[in-house]
Amino acid sequence: MLRKAHDTISLVANQSDNAILFHSATGKDSIALLDLMHPHFSHVYCVYMYTVKGLSYVEKYIQYAERKYPNITFLQVPHYAMTKDLRREYMGAKKLKTKRSYNLADIDERIRYKTGAQWSFYGFKKNDSMNRRLMLNSYGEIPICHSTKKAYPLADWSNADVLKYIKVNHLIEPVKYGKGMSSGENERDIDFLMFCKQSHPNDYQKIINQFPMSEQIVFEHEYKQKQEVS
Repeated sequence: MLRKAHDTISLVANQSDNAILFHSATGKDSIALLDLMHPHFSHVYCVYMYTVKGLSYVEKYIQYAERKYPNITFLQVPHYAMTKDLRREYMGAKKLKTKRSYNLADIDERIRYKTGAQWSFYGFKKNDSMNRRLMLNSYGEIPICHSTKKAYPLADWSNADVLKYIKVNHLIEPVKYGKGMSSGENERDIDFLMFCKQSHPNDYQKIINQFPMSEQIVFEHEYKQKQEVS
């Protein structure tokens, strides 16, 4: 499994001395994959897609990575979902009429144009979902799509495999929201919202400022908890 991941990365490294990694900053798959990739390339461009810009706990993870790996650069861009959400006042967000919508492929193309890198890496795994399993299985033994120049070294890993790699290599622990692992910033996810409210109140306020209806989700959750106690 580990050997296969290195073989996948090496195959790309033989064709390019730099690469793009779509990196969630705080998630386990991104933390492990960056550690696997960095020795193979002269430079890795880590693309972090944010929904709320400048969350302090996210910035700490980005700074950790930049200190640990001198051959990386983080590029922060709005999450492609935001370009749709801000056009329809999603969760009370201020509507932006002139902003065009993007998808992940659009962002990938823009980053390639900006950096000159031709290959992109993703931390997708077969056990993430049925759709990802079907997609990754279609690439054969080595999880690379040569036509789009995209690579998926963690395709055959389990969540336990990723966490074991992080522990064995003494990497920073991924963020946990509630009892589960981080699945990214989601302004509708009560575990994410309560994590921010309880541990990072300034970040929580940034979320509420951008998505006012998130506060209603928290209010209803806390009210329900009080009712259950009483």
